[in-house]
Parts: sequence; structure tokens; C-alpha cells
Amino acid sequence: MMKPTDFAKYLTDFLSVYLPHQKNVSKNTIHSYRDTFKLLLHYCQDVKGLPTERLTLDGLSSQWITDFLEWLETDRKCSISTRNQRLAAIHSFFRYVQAEEPAGLFHFQKITSIPIKKTKKTVVDYLTPEAIKLLLEQPDRHTPKGRRDLTLISVLYDSGARVQELIDLRVCDVTLHPPAVITLTGKGNKTRRVPIMKNTASLLQSYLLENKLDKPWKNEHPLFINNQHHKLTKEGVTHIISKYVDSARKESTLVPPKVKNHMFRHSKAMHLLQAGVNLIYIRDFLGHVDLKT
Repeated sequence: MMKPTDFAKYLTDFLSVYLPHQKNVSKNTIHSYRDTFKLLLHYCQDVKGLPTERLTLDGLSSQWITDFLEWLETDRKCSISTRNQRLAAIHSFFRYVQAEEPAGLFHFQKITSIPIKKTKKTVVDYLTPEAIKLLLEQPDRHTPKGRRDLTLISVLYDSGARVQELIDLRVCDVTLHPPAVITLTGKGNKTRRVPIMKNTASLLQSYLLENKLDKPWKNEHPLFINNQHHKLTKEGVTHIISKYVDSARKESTLVPPKVKNHMFRHSKAMHLLQAGVNLIYIRDFLGHVDLKT
């Protein structure tokens, strides 16, 4: 029976103990890191011809990692930003390992010093206030689903929430007595309270009453659910938004053909900026750590 390698041991500890319990990172980050190492194992086995069970920390040289990153770009046609995300996961792993295995410090630092690749600065896509208004006019207010969708899109825009933060919302995260606020749980399980406008608060009030979510025992219930009465997924939110983008475009070209979920967050930030709101407030409102972001 083959003895487990040091790489296998440290990767298991990194994904199952260090990231969730010591670093307290989100499930999405762990999934992203796990996917990076699945790709790296696939590369080592199928391209380099080294079986997974024989992969060691010594065997993973900085040249192998660089070759892997080039393979992602050329063979798998990944964007530079995806390549950089994969490298960030590898950097994080080897920084963890060098603290656990100081004897390999020089070898590990050669990997952690692989630079990220510069990308072209992308323009932040956002919707104009008129486009947001047009999208909010699309859901049918005469049906329960239409009223849910209107409330969902209003909350997504007004709170500047990430989509994961939106679908993680529970009934107890909504406070409607003035001043109305929503408590969002973001990256690293950090919470922030964001104010919402009267219109959004009014929609939420009606939505909670209609769906009998105003009872104390419903406090932990997801705020937005699908037809199966389960918490909405990211794909579910994408589907809802796409439907109304299609109908809005039949009326006007104010709404672009592709509207990503994140554009509502960008739009809120841009509208706050255009209204003369201080950047420090916008940073805190969006739950960013760095002002540059």
C-alpha cells in the first residue's frame, strides 16, 4: 500500500482545515481553490505524466507551476484574470506550507514569487438610472412571482449586494422599522448593515406579509425561494434577470443585451459616486477592504 505524499497531506489540511476554520473564508472561495488544484492534478497526470499519488511538494517546481499557468491560457483558453485567480490560490497554498515546513522555504518562495500577469484595465459595466427604472417596470405586479422578482431586483440594486449575499439573506436580516436596513454577510463571513430606500422597504414589507414571512418562527427562513421552496441559486437569479432584460430590450435599447448580476452592484456604486457620495462610504457600503477596489 502506497504511503500518502506530503503534498496530499498538506492539500487536504489546507482545503478542509486551514481555509474554512483558521482563515474563515467563504464556501465559494474554497470551491474556487479546490477547482484550481483539480486542474493542477489533471495537468500533472495527463500532460506531465505524473500520477496524482506520486505528486510531492519537491516535485512541484516553480517551472512546473509556470508551465501549468501557460497551459491554462493556451490549451484551456482561460483569460488572464482566470490565470491570475488560479495563481492566487497556488500562492496561498504555498504560503501556508512554508509556515508548516520551514525546511522547504527557498523552494516554496520560488513559487510564491511567480508574478501575476498584467491585464488590460477593464471598464466597469453599469446601468444608467433610466435602465434600472425600465428593468423595475418589467415584472408583473399582478402575480406573486412578479412581485417576488420586483422585490428581489430592487434589493439587489438598492443594497449593492453580491449575488451570493442576496441569496444568503434570511428573514431576520431585514429590519424595516426606520431606518430600514439589510444585514449582508459577505466574504470571510463579515457582516455589514446597509440602508435601503423607502420604496424598497415598502416592497419588502408587502412581500413578507404576502408570503407569511413576518412570523417570528420564520426568522431563519431564506428571504427569496424558488418554486421548490428552496433558497434561490445564482443560476436562478441569472435566469430571473435575463427574462426581464429580454422584455426591457423589446421596449428600448437603454438596457444592454447582456446584463450580468454584478452590474447592479456596479450601478449602485456608480450612482452613489455620481450623486457626490464620499468614496470611503461607498467602500464600506459595498463591503470592500481596499479603497482602490
